[in-house]
Amino acid sequence: MIIKEYEYLQYKDDTKEHYIEEKVFTSIEKFILENEATAQFLKITSKKGFGKVLQAQNFVGLIQTKDGTIIEILPKIQSLDEDESKKILIKMLKTLKKSPFKNFNMAHLKSSKMPLLEIFITMFLEELAALVRKGIKSDYITKEENLKFLKGKLKIGEQIKQNTIHKERFFVEFQEFLSDRAENRLIKTTLQYLYKKSKLNANQQRIREFLFVFDEISVCKDIKNDFLHVKPNRQMKDYEHVLLWCKTFLLENSFSPYKGNDIAFALLFDMNLLFESYVGDYLKKKGLHVKLQDKTHHLAYENNDGKFRLKPDILIYDKDVLLIADTKWKILSKEKTNEGISQPDMYQLYAYGTKYEACQHMYLIYPKDNDINTRRFVFNKEKEGFLVLNTLFFDVEKKCFEKNDKAYRLLELIENT
Repeated sequence: MIIKEYEYLQYKDDTKEHYIEEKVFTSIEKFILENEATAQFLKITSKKGFGKVLQAQNFVGLIQTKDGTIIEILPKIQSLDEDESKKILIKMLKTLKKSPFKNFNMAHLKSSKMPLLEIFITMFLEELAALVRKGIKSDYITKEENLKFLKGKLKIGEQIKQNTIHKERFFVEFQEFLSDRAENRLIKTTLQYLYKKSKLNANQQRIREFLFVFDEISVCKDIKNDFLHVKPNRQMKDYEHVLLWCKTFLLENSFSPYKGNDIAFALLFDMNLLFESYVGDYLKKKGLHVKLQDKTHHLAYENNDGKFRLKPDILIYDKDVLLIADTKWKILSKEKTNEGISQPDMYQLYAYGTKYEACQHMYLIYPKDNDINTRRFVFNKEKEGFLVLNTLFFDVEKKCFEKNDKAYRLLELIENT
């Protein structure tokens, strides 16, 4: 089942459009009610002629129920079909910091018609293939055993406790150089987990091959504890992205925390954060000095302690000129007041512009909309000068701004780099 943002899921078999079985609908409904946070993922509402429905919000990704039903939620991008929307989603995911998607080569994705879960599994297997080619790491592992010969250090307390009768035995502590370390256990556990999840023959075959490589390694008895024992040092740099994938699959809450037993797996992403990351990545690649989510200023102070931290999405430095931009994943409309540009957003940008004294140019960046023109607003500063706020539109498909007015400072900077 594939839907896009703000589309509906319903269980009445009237049109067959976005129809799911009632038991699946009930499972997802219970999942929403048990998790307050999921109100931002899916919303229980009503639709004329259909009754109660589930409406996707501005989160994308996938949800899998216990009976194996997978619901994919894709970005709502104008004029793009499902396959193209999926490709754009993957490109946006690649720009996220501290995520496992960054290294994935799109050329390895032979078909965007693959289910999202299989695409994510393919990404993990590609990272793992690169690691295996370089060689999996071993480490000195401390072991305690009751042996027939003396090896390592004798544990006096345990020796007295366990070998009072068996004088021929030695309870010892020793070290062995083994590949059965926390990082490798996490990888093997992930492989076993995904083998049960995957329905794609190619992925299943590759998983079997990797399980053969990790044959002598045990599975995790305590996943969270093994993650605590991961050693993030230079020697283990090659493991970094593979372990990010392991965390994503095994903990299942890297991006979307949830609880309850009705959902088998959920991996969901906030489109506002994806859009911010995508635009920020574009600006950085243009050679501009960009900082995302700056935390320099607060809106107010109480006993010299900052309160209500200001976090503009994007800061752009150009010599002594400071530009501020906020990305908004929403489609404007001529039918709405001020075309849907919200008053709280205007207040927010004004607060940014007054706190960052060097700022004179600000931007509200929306996804491309052919029906809406760019606009320019002017604020008068309290002390002196003025602030200019421009609306701009970013073409997600082509990954560039629409250049309707080349007088805008940001577009000038982009063209001159």
